[in-house]
Amino acid sequence: MFYTSTRDNSIKLTASEAVLKGLSDDGGLFVPSEIPQLTKSLREISEMSYQETAYTVMKDFLFDYTEDELRNCIERAYDSKFDTEEIAPLVEAEGTYYLELFHGKTIAFKDMALSILPHLLTTAARKNKSDKEIVILTATSGDTGKAALAGFAGVPGTRIIVFYPKGGVSKVQELQMITQKESNTKVIGVKGNFDDCQSKVKELFGDAELKEKMAEAGFQFSSANSINIGRLVPQIAYYVYAYGKLLKEDRIKDGEKINICVPTGNFGNILAAFYAKNMGLPVNKLICASNDNKVLFDFFKDGVYDKNREFILTDSPSMDILISSNLERLIYLSTGCDAAKNKKLMESLKTKGIYDIKDSFAKVKDQFVGEFADWNDCSGKIKSLYEETGYVIDTHTAVAAASYDKYVKATGDYTKTVIASTASPFKFARSVMKAIDPAYEKEDDFKLIDVLSKTANVEIPNAINEIRTSPVVHDTVCEIADMKKLVMENIGIE
Repeated sequence: MFYTSTRDNSIKLTASEAVLKGLSDDGGLFVPSEIPQLTKSLREISEMSYQETAYTVMKDFLFDYTEDELRNCIERAYDSKFDTEEIAPLVEAEGTYYLELFHGKTIAFKDMALSILPHLLTTAARKNKSDKEIVILTATSGDTGKAALAGFAGVPGTRIIVFYPKGGVSKVQELQMITQKESNTKVIGVKGNFDDCQSKVKELFGDAELKEKMAEAGFQFSSANSINIGRLVPQIAYYVYAYGKLLKEDRIKDGEKINICVPTGNFGNILAAFYAKNMGLPVNKLICASNDNKVLFDFFKDGVYDKNREFILTDSPSMDILISSNLERLIYLSTGCDAAKNKKLMESLKTKGIYDIKDSFAKVKDQFVGEFADWNDCSGKIKSLYEETGYVIDTHTAVAAASYDKYVKATGDYTKTVIASTASPFKFARSVMKAIDPAYEKEDDFKLIDVLSKTANVEIPNAINEIRTSPVVHDTVCEIADMKKLVMENIGIE
């Protein structure tokens, strides 16, 4: 087994080399030459802790990490920084199972992978005898930024630079990032949207002149986005863990298929579910839930990906994305792993904003169903779920829950379903409370957090309390064209 680029099949790397590089020099994403199969039975997995499940899932993807190395990374990642012993609890509401992925340090699902990525990355640097300081360059639509900052803050031999769309994230998301204290962190607001940030970051990864200057100065780039395979692989584990929990609690029978519904913008989280399914997890349908920026919903209808549309700012900002980078890994598989063909498709996306895979779409389409939910759907779901059960979900989880309701209505498929609950409602208290009662819209954000705590009967997470009085450390805002200059200034090269 090896890792290759989605745009060049001649590239063959070990897992640790792929983790360390983050993105291929040709702009492609690293993919495993095969998807390994689960080596433990579902019944055995049902008796495992989260940490043991993570090791079982990750060991064959990260094949050149020794057992001691990988177990050490897992133990350091999934510890007391999570506020529940289970790491990823399952909560039943209205007959559906919400997989709560927001109990980490920054109360979003990105913690599930970004708690371990710094350990995987620094281990990879040692294994490959890298003597360069690692510069983590990351674009965020809201949650990756803070989770990456929390993961890499103070880690020796690393720096992290995060770009986010100024005005395109929630107040809590922004405060979580711009109050980050450690000296190896830098946060920059960009006058543009997430796609602008992401495209420019990928451009910088492919800038040969910049990389040469960095190497001369003793630096190398890596990524904390889900374009990094070290970010994607840990996400597979929680879907396997969720199945094991359902089996252990006699919610399903051994081998019974489930549906998995994921709110997605950049396609990484649902791609992890796809990998879990192809490792042997019994999954019926992968329901890809989009918000008003429904480029993925349209894609799964006809196999045409078209980003040439209005970019809409929504109440689920982490999903406000028109260029779903991780979809490239699925497109590569749909072409029969034809890197040259995939490269042409990605060039078409870059130059024309569109590509068409109708001729090979059948290879992957039957595993997915696309749905979408607008704000009326989402706010209605937040309100009705709270009124019926007392359970409060955030706006991104609401996209999935409302999309799932539409799916069931359209298909009559009542297969037991796990919904990925990707963020704490406290990160989006204004939108959540507005959905429950529009009168709350005029209240101060932090007052609404207090109201939400009483409404949901849940304690305010430490991640929120920490930013109430924290001073702003990062106040830089730039134009898209200035992003490269600021990266160079931050690491001291000309």
